[in-house]
Amino acid sequence: MKRILFIMIAIAAVLTSCNDYETYGEKKEKERNAISEYISKNNITVISEDKFKEQGQQTNVEKNEFVRLDKNGVYMQIVRPGVGKPLEDKAKATLVCRFTEFDILADSVTWSNNKPNFASVPDLMYVSRASSVYTASFLSGIMYSIYSQSVPAGWLVPMPYIKIDRPQSMTEECAKVRLIVPHTQGHATASSNVKPYYYEITYQKEL
Repeated sequence: MKRILFIMIAIAAVLTSCNDYETYGEKKEKERNAISEYISKNNITVISEDKFKEQGQQTNVEKNEFVRLDKNGVYMQIVRPGVGKPLEDKAKATLVCRFTEFDILADSVTWSNNKPNFASVPDLMYVSRASSVYTASFLSGIMYSIYSQSVPAGWLVPMPYIKIDRPQSMTEECAKVRLIVPHTQGHATASSNVKPYYYEITYQKEL
């Protein structure tokens, strides 16, 4: 009798485990729904790449426009294009990055170096360009400490559209973007958990 009861409990545990298991397809559907809900809740206006090009590869911040890039599924808003010029072909640079990372599924900020206690610890990112391909690695900072040196592909999506030099006067400002990054363009944690993240990032050359 006890053996039968044990078997029944084991079977129930297995069935419960199976019911709790999510397939990759279900996780992707949850991610898509979370992104759609985030866009709706934050009154984001999604524009096409064609309209983005018509507007000179700019997004209207007053209308809270984000362009959805078909190639990678990243949503991007260029808050400020920056000063100077974009990274040239075959060039390399170390960039100083300030960022806030927001977990869309958990509805909470995960990491940020914009807080006062991290004011002196920006993230340093080494970037190189070969034609239209950008590669990068973190050299130091929060992203380096938490997620390793690998830079999320989503962080490099803005590179063709922003200028990366340092401001030279009080009237100039460095490049600033906002991104909604699906798990396929995120860091290893995002990829393994099928999680989308929202980022606000500034980029400028290191001194």
